[in-house]
Amino acid sequence: MSKLGVIGFGNMASAIVGGILQAGILTPADLTLYDLDADKTLPLQKKGARLADSAAQVAESSEYVLLAVKPQNFPELLPLLRPAAQNGRVFISIAAGISADNIRAVLGEDAKIITVMPNTPILAGFGTAALSYGPPTTPEEFAFVLQLFKAAGEACEIPQSLMNEVIPLNGSSPAFIYYIAKVFVDEAEKLGFDRHTANRLFCTSLIGSAHMMLDMGMDHQPLIDMVCSKGGTTIAGLEAMQQAGLAEALRAGISACIRRAYELGE
Repeated sequence: MSKLGVIGFGNMASAIVGGILQAGILTPADLTLYDLDADKTLPLQKKGARLADSAAQVAESSEYVLLAVKPQNFPELLPLLRPAAQNGRVFISIAAGISADNIRAVLGEDAKIITVMPNTPILAGFGTAALSYGPPTTPEEFAFVLQLFKAAGEACEIPQSLMNEVIPLNGSSPAFIYYIAKVFVDEAEKLGFDRHTANRLFCTSLIGSAHMMLDMGMDHQPLIDMVCSKGGTTIAGLEAMQQAGLAEALRAGISACIRRAYELGE
């Protein structure tokens, strides 16, 4: 029996598995894979991973099963996995908006479910994942899955009740950050900057700012105050953004993101 089965082997699953293998937690021989496009699994097959003929076969032959398909595919997928759920398999879902209760409604009340919200920076080895679980999944089983996701970046436990609410904070936030970066770099290019240079200036500023938020033990407002001097350029720009409704726009985006997550779970 495989330690980990993977159903759906797109970019996210590939990055998660890559981090696990690089950390040495598992080897390719510990994996069973299934994707409608079998060619995606060829590199790991050549290294010893097994290819399953179906999603059901993955679940039947693996201790832990990573469900890495789109939320829209769950109604079709889950009934196929119900027999394996009765045999103590641990199912790991990374689908936005699909709660543990949604999954148990199909797999059975005794199904072991761990829900995860990862993000795309996992592709670069700097991912962040929020995980939640509840009985009958054991603390030991959850600790193992937490270890798997820590191999590809940061990972932390959150309450199951906040799995939709974490999406704008963690899962979707890279897209919001990229959008803000695009605005800054587009404007810089209009002003005469080389686009590559402008992007590096913004990104390195972003990295440095993130380190200050994480490492200096200060709340956000004091850090803002460190950059803003009375009557200076930064305060002028910040006040203009506030007057244009930046905070309200961001809050609206957060609310819409969470609302859509609940819609996907209906």
